[in-house]
Amino acid sequence: MIKIIIPGEPVAASRPQVPRFGSAYYKEPYNTYKKTIRKMIKKQYTGKQISGALHVRIMFYRSVQKSVSKVERARKLSDVHRPTERPDIDNLFKAVTDACTGVVWHDDNQIVSTNSEKHYAEEPRVEIYVEEI
Repeated sequence: MIKIIIPGEPVAASRPQVPRFGSAYYKEPYNTYKKTIRKMIKKQYTGKQISGALHVRIMFYRSVQKSVSKVERARKLSDVHRPTERPDIDNLFKAVTDACTGVVWHDDNQIVSTNSEKHYAEEPRVEIYVEEI
């Protein structure tokens, strides 16, 4: 099993912007985030690209908002209250799997099974677990 940890606040994949004239592009901060985490993934995973079917588990740990009370903060950190606000978990998942494409695996279509969760934590991060099936 491959384990990769990406420190920092998770960023969701954005929709491509299509201007009337010109080519499609992605808005910030998604572009910068994708480039940054790709570099981190390359540092942590130096093996060959996996070519078989994959199970991918991604745990997203977000920081607790500063405006909440101490009681609510404790609830969030103990998983009594989980993150139910934006960004959507599927957009977070897409941002990470897009960055892993070409480094850990050849293409996203190799992922045949997934598990992803959002949690609160003192240290925001993304934990990626990849297992060849």
